[in-house]
Amino acid sequence: MRIAQHVWDPKTGWRFESAPAGASDASLLLVFGATAALDRAEAVDALRQRHPSAHLVGCSTAGEITGTRVHDDSIVATAIAFERTGVEVARAAIDDAAHSAQVARLLADDLVARHAGLRHVLVLSDGLKVNGSELAAALRSALPAGVSATGGLAGDGDRFARTTTLADGVATSAQVVAVGLYGSALRVGWGSMGGWDPFGPWRRITKASGNVLHELDGQSALALYKSYLGEHAAGLPASALLFPLALDDGDGGCGLVRTVLAVDEATGTMTFAGDMPVGLQARLMKANFDRLVDGASGAAQAGVAGLHDAPAELALLISCVGRKLVLRQRVEEETEAVQDALGPQARLCGFYSYGEICPQGTMGVCELHNQTMTVTTLSET
Repeated sequence: MRIAQHVWDPKTGWRFESAPAGASDASLLLVFGATAALDRAEAVDALRQRHPSAHLVGCSTAGEITGTRVHDDSIVATAIAFERTGVEVARAAIDDAAHSAQVARLLADDLVARHAGLRHVLVLSDGLKVNGSELAAALRSALPAGVSATGGLAGDGDRFARTTTLADGVATSAQVVAVGLYGSALRVGWGSMGGWDPFGPWRRITKASGNVLHELDGQSALALYKSYLGEHAAGLPASALLFPLALDDGDGGCGLVRTVLAVDEATGTMTFAGDMPVGLQARLMKANFDRLVDGASGAAQAGVAGLHDAPAELALLISCVGRKLVLRQRVEEETEAVQDALGPQARLCGFYSYGEICPQGTMGVCELHNQTMTVTTLSET
């Protein structure tokens, strides 16, 4: 696997890294950038000219990662020339969150039908028009046994206005993109961890529809949430990134964490990145700086374990925008923790997202996560 990384910003344009031998023939180009930056056709066209044979795939972000650096309002591109791994790209439009499962099944079926030997699927979705829980669940059921899937939901800073994904270089809203990686030479590891502390009492979800939460303990969910946020309530929905909700894991502990995407003042409801099942209990979470960084390290360590003693050559980092807003000037501590865990040979790329898709634990099935650092490690044998 040969890798080259490039960075664009509006002041200096592209800073192209000298590609190692063979990297100019990359088959996959992962591109992550600010929404407005990806609208700059000339910036994306320059990438196509430099790597004409690569599938150009990516999404808009709430921050871009290359190495241990975290950028804003930029574009980062990672060109990957695999030696023994095939690459295919599928895409599907999504205009309504209710179609999330259908879209996931279409993408999975498409990639499975392309070639034998599908090993892993990287999925990048519009961050605002999808139910991430349903997307992940449908991928889980549609992909063959032994095929893993990771990825994330595109971001738009803390604006929540418009997100885009790229398939072969065209930035489009309301789209889900899936990259299929094929061949027995590819080894894949993954890990996803949080680091948030719970506070306040558990409250039962008494009314919800999919990912729209209406009531907790029979009360307006939004009104109750605002009572906990206090002065932070004026900044909704962005301020909700600092106070996600954890769902009961069934054993009285905090399981999957959910992030607020939108609030509706008229109905008193809150829209989350994933499902809020009626009957489960939910609890507010708040940040713990040291535990957030420890969580990033733990995710990377899990990614290393999945490679079965092979060194990580490339790591895709997808971390939640809420973590970035909390860590602020300390944000690069979590990327540095990942690098330390993987070793200096691993090249890092990624973005800050509106949701992370990753298997839960060591199983190959995927779940939607929020407020986590998710690390996907790749190596060829």
